[in-house]
Amino acid sequence: MIPGPFEYYRPGSVDEALALLARHGEDGRVIAGGHSLVPMMKLRLAAPEHLIDLRNLAELRGIREAEGSLEIGAMTTQHEIIESELLQALCPILREAAVLIADPQVRYCGTLGGNVANGDPGNDMPAVMQCLGAGYLVRNASRQREIPARGFYEGAYFTALGEDEILTAVRIPCPPEGQGQAYEKLKRKVGDYATAAAAVVLSLDGGTCSQAAVALTNVGQTPIFAEAAARALVGTSLDEAAVAEAVRLAKEAADPVEDLRGPAEFKRHVAGVMVQRAVARAHARAGA
Repeated sequence: MIPGPFEYYRPGSVDEALALLARHGEDGRVIAGGHSLVPMMKLRLAAPEHLIDLRNLAELRGIREAEGSLEIGAMTTQHEIIESELLQALCPILREAAVLIADPQVRYCGTLGGNVANGDPGNDMPAVMQCLGAGYLVRNASRQREIPARGFYEGAYFTALGEDEILTAVRIPCPPEGQGQAYEKLKRKVGDYATAAAAVVLSLDGGTCSQAAVALTNVGQTPIFAEAAARALVGTSLDEAAVAEAVRLAKEAADPVEDLRGPAEFKRHVAGVMVQRAVARAHARAGA
């Protein structure tokens, strides 16, 4: 299908983009890589009258470490995340998730900001960001604020981002040495969304799990931060019983719906399998 008519803008600065967004209000939308918004426009599920393209904004690109945090510009592409030696050394789960997103053509254009800001429950990075305790830096014409990833997602395609705001960067606390991270995803074919996926981040102290985070992808209207599942791991040696309880609680937190990827119970089962696999790999990597 063909999108409805719209005016197209390509601003040269964030300030210009924000001014356009303020001028057009709810009739304006920003576009990053376009891989979520454009298909919705073709299906007439979204019909912005003014489209503000951020691709020329070099100030929204880049990966840097400063003051104990990693900061990734919103227009940084998935390919750039995959190629980053800094992220591979400090936060390898980002590369692990990025290589599972769609296909190489999409990853060359698709951006981190677009992936996390759109509120699509099938996107991979939101669950990873919840596990990492990330914050989203957002701006409007008068202020900047940081929104925790764990409080950002309100429903399918509904987030805490204001209509007049642009997500400019993602800030992640530098993981402590020896932290184990893993992202597991099952999908039907290359380029597809997950049937279910799980992110797990954990730390060990003398063989005991001292910290844990678990989050799920595409088994609810939002990414699911499975707090109870993570608590079941803390204070244990990550033995079989503890992992089984975490899997049970993660499946209980999942709320999938039937679609072409399978019935709800199948998706819930797959989510549990992904959690089990992610815990095992994160455990093996912790302290390595």
